[in-house]
Amino acid sequence: MKKQLNILLIIALFYNTACSKETPIDSSDQKDTLTIVEAFPELSFTRPVDFQHSGDDSNRLFIVEQRGVISVFQNDEKIAAKTAFLTIEDRVEDSDNEEGLLGLAFHPNFESNGYFYVNYTASNPDRSVISRFNLSSTSPDEADSSSELVLLEYEQPYGNHNGGQISFGPDGFLYIGVGDGGKGGDPHGNGQNRETLLGNILRIDVDNEEGSTHYSIPDDNPFVDNTEGYREEIYAYGLRNPWRFSFDTATEQLWVADVGQNSYEEIDVVKNGGNYGWNTMEGFHCFKADECDQENLELPIWEYDRDKGDISITGGFVYHGDAIEQLQGLYVYADYVSGRIWSLDFSDPENPINTELFKADFPISSFGVDQNQEIYICAFDDNIYKFGLE
Repeated sequence: MKKQLNILLIIALFYNTACSKETPIDSSDQKDTLTIVEAFPELSFTRPVDFQHSGDDSNRLFIVEQRGVISVFQNDEKIAAKTAFLTIEDRVEDSDNEEGLLGLAFHPNFESNGYFYVNYTASNPDRSVISRFNLSSTSPDEADSSSELVLLEYEQPYGNHNGGQISFGPDGFLYIGVGDGGKGGDPHGNGQNRETLLGNILRIDVDNEEGSTHYSIPDDNPFVDNTEGYREEIYAYGLRNPWRFSFDTATEQLWVADVGQNSYEEIDVVKNGGNYGWNTMEGFHCFKADECDQENLELPIWEYDRDKGDISITGGFVYHGDAIEQLQGLYVYADYVSGRIWSLDFSDPENPINTELFKADFPISSFGVDQNQEIYICAFDDNIYKFGLE
């Protein structure tokens, strides 16, 4: 994610390449026209960066504000008040750029154990922190801020490319998106260095402790018991800044939107042990030279360039809600700067179809889904939006 004034200098976008096509949406043969509406007109949020539900059928929503606050409220468009679920502003380093409280994930058994997890940046030293908190014993809408259990910390050499997404996969393990450490061009070569946690998707088992850590390594992580010094938490590597990722609830595929450098943004369907190319590649293209070794690299399923004013990809979800039939099974995503929102039909991998749905007039920081799998949009005009029909 990018500071609005800085982003034009530090990230890239993605657009269609050969063998794929992009089309504008045509609603002429549809009964209803797709639109975007404010989901909760009476509420506002300061730089909302994540949108989650707790998976307990309570119909509650949780909005993460970058400054270090998580709010909770009922999923009702007429709701007029929200409650502070967790406030940790005193622990969070928020430079109003790419740092702050960036991600939230509820344990699959949250209803019984009250555990949830956050990803935030802290200072002295500058680092990312993955922590577990407990629900308060006195209120289902409050967390116990004193219950923090730090699972994992890793140094951040610069203030950008912190990643931020955390999510439980269908296997019950916690996945963590970690950027390459920042600045530009991956100056430390972290993307291809498996001895660091930077530039990766990590996967850990939070239900079992191992040694001095409050987690263990899943048996099928790709570098379990390696002798080369590779970090065993790594699930996939070669990523620049996987700001947002999600699992397709129908196929269980992991969709990762990786923010580019100067020219291309990309979407990857990530698999165990895959190398996604950064900083050898940017999208489908060699990053530093006309020729580069692409052997054993996993190339994106889609990319876009800067030709239409797009700058930074915001990953979304494969839609499986009931409200918008025309989006069923499509990956919905956006560009943070341009506000363009697309759907990607990847049902035929040889002929993916990318369709522009809207050009919003607000920066899109993140997407989320409610317990019914309906998609919502977090925007830096301090509102939450959703799709509708008119």
